[in-house]
Amino acid sequence: MNILRRNVLKGAGAAGAVSVAVAAGLMTPTAAFAGWNKAGFESRDLGGAMGSIGGNAAAASGDISVKAPDIAENGAVVPVEITSSIAGTDSIAIIGEKNTMPLIAVFNLSNGAQGYVSTRIKMGSTSNVIAVVKAGGKVYKAHKEVKVTIGGCGG
Repeated sequence: MNILRRNVLKGAGAAGAVSVAVAAGLMTPTAAFAGWNKAGFESRDLGGAMGSIGGNAAAASGDISVKAPDIAENGAVVPVEITSSIAGTDSIAIIGEKNTMPLIAVFNLSNGAQGYVSTRIKMGSTSNVIAVVKAGGKVYKAHKEVKVTIGGCGG
């Protein structure tokens, strides 16, 4: 059996299982978006994005590591790793300071998960990548400047 056929069959089986769960009332389409921070992700300025995640009063912390390239040759794909060694890390948010829509991602961690995320982000121009970490009822932040040579967000 070829790989394409297997992938189609797996996809059809998964879609069928989700359809049955929705039809039986076990899963609702809105449940997947229950934690959606619409105001934050639609904010067009840094202050609005920081406010939407409660980061306006964030204290700078050396316990947060932002690993990203010093120079990103292509702003459309910038690898970023955030590591928080703060005990009880609840969430990690990534903000692109000069992006058209600065709030890039919010990762909610639970059940004692390690404070680490790794992803690729889009950056429109040279700016700071800001990590906002919530831990123990407090908010912390750290940043790293990334120089972008070819824009990814409208550049």
